[in-house]
Amino acid sequence: MRALQLFGDRDLRTTEIEEPGAPGPGEARVRLQIVALNHIDVWGWRGMAFAKRKLPLTVGAEASGIVEAIGPGVANVLPGQLVSIYGARTCGLCRPCREGRDNLCEHVGGVHGFHLNGFAQDHANLPARQLVPAPHGCDAIGAALAPVTFGTVEHMLFDNAELQPGETVLVHAGGSGIGTAAIQLAKRHGASVIATVGSDEKIEPAKALGADHVINYRTDRFEGAVRKLTKKRGVDVVFEHVGADTWAGSMLCLKRGGRLVTCGSTSGPAASTNLMMLFQQQLRLIGSFGCRMENMANAMRKMAEGLVRPVIDTTVGFEDITVALDRMEGRQVFGKIILDLRRGSSAA
Repeated sequence: MRALQLFGDRDLRTTEIEEPGAPGPGEARVRLQIVALNHIDVWGWRGMAFAKRKLPLTVGAEASGIVEAIGPGVANVLPGQLVSIYGARTCGLCRPCREGRDNLCEHVGGVHGFHLNGFAQDHANLPARQLVPAPHGCDAIGAALAPVTFGTVEHMLFDNAELQPGETVLVHAGGSGIGTAAIQLAKRHGASVIATVGSDEKIEPAKALGADHVINYRTDRFEGAVRKLTKKRGVDVVFEHVGADTWAGSMLCLKRGGRLVTCGSTSGPAASTNLMMLFQQQLRLIGSFGCRMENMANAMRKMAEGLVRPVIDTTVGFEDITVALDRMEGRQVFGKIILDLRRGSSAA
């Protein structure tokens, strides 16, 4: 079967690997459908792994698929079901796992596509507990975007920042995959949304998703614009994932008692924090990574009900993957780039 594998820094190749056999106890065999690309794929492509990994490594951290067969003891999925795939190899046994706090697993084995073989291959045997069935009305693209794109945002805004209807949220990089999801989820929740984008071309698409105000951060100082829009009051929540370039300005945008929630650092991992501002303004800085499987289910339900929708920039096949990653690295996208594994597959 086909697989997209990383052999070294910036060395991605389409290869032929052996198909998996029958699923073992607790496993399901999945025919992969859609892989959604994320910055974690770019990091892996650049060689920015934070732990040892064995090459070649199959890439792809966010995906959906169709269950083909189930092994002994599997009761949560059935053959023929469309499923969204949780991207971390959790143990399922520790207290956080048992309590549904999957992203705090005490014995996590790594992230697929980064530390472990990922989902950019035709078939895979996976622990069935990592599979979340998609509801009727949610297609393969929506299910593929549930684990990272929408699940991360659900966890950030609602579990961690506890965004409330009527509050105001600043969403950075509103044209990114999680930015487009954050605009929609916050707006549907009843919040006012201010978004930043990197070009004038992205302003109207961001407004079409529900942003009340959109700021081109390349031509305007976003912190000044936000203070003006909020009459110097500041926002209740900042949705941060850019990192060093926006960190100080993001803190300036917060109202007294405001919350900043962050899941990324695409512009750099190190930033200085004004501690006097932190305690005098009683700000809360919240780190967030991944999501709970319940967040995936909630996101797919909202997609099925038409409350939110995946925003797709480009759809590629195996042959165009490096072009897609270059496009992501250059921040040229609005929404998501997806890899459609059904292209050129006899099982499509």
